[in-house]
Amino acid sequence: MAEQTSTASSRRSSANRKPKKNQIPLGFLTVAFIIIVALLLNIKSSNMAFFWLTGTAFGFILQKGRFCFTASMRDPYLTGGTSITRAVIIAFAITTLGFTAIKYGYAQAGLPIPGMSYVVPISIATLVGAFLFGIGMVIAGGCASGTLMRVGEGFIMNMIAFVFFIIGSLWGAHDFGWWKEWFISKGPSIFLPDVFGWMGAVIIQLTVLLILYVVAEQYEKKRGGAH
Repeated sequence: MAEQTSTASSRRSSANRKPKKNQIPLGFLTVAFIIIVALLLNIKSSNMAFFWLTGTAFGFILQKGRFCFTASMRDPYLTGGTSITRAVIIAFAITTLGFTAIKYGYAQAGLPIPGMSYVVPISIATLVGAFLFGIGMVIAGGCASGTLMRVGEGFIMNMIAFVFFIIGSLWGAHDFGWWKEWFISKGPSIFLPDVFGWMGAVIIQLTVLLILYVVAEQYEKKRGGAH
């Protein structure tokens, strides 16, 4: 009797569902729109067209992969799952090898090492900023990339977060000089190859990432999170 009731309920639920709309024509229109905009931008600047296409592709990959740095930090606590966490760790490992090869090549050629402007002082400001950013991205439900992705999906919460993200960024840029002079610049700048050598820096970083990966995997097994 219970099975019959369940079957009948399932049939009624299926009957009440609205048929999904065919989105293939909308997909073709979207692709056509992207191509037309790229061609128009290319008239003014090939770089703008390139940024438009790569940005669109990056957004598509983010949306389909559900890749989000916020989720990598949040999911282990909420659900016990660490699949995104481990994906981020693997991405860090790959970029470590790639960027090290690029930087090392420039250093060996006696050329200025690219990206050194990102080697900034570490101070109490780093900890406070990371703490505030962590709170903000969890409440908002996404970091910069996750927020942009969900704005495209139509999430109202992320649209609100996006507005305040812009306001906060402009405010931060306006006051950054003061923060840098009085707080950020007080700490030391650490470039690992200067301390451990190029090979030592790579080994240390990859070892740390490997440890984090194993810890994340074991944590998921212990919590019973979904893979």
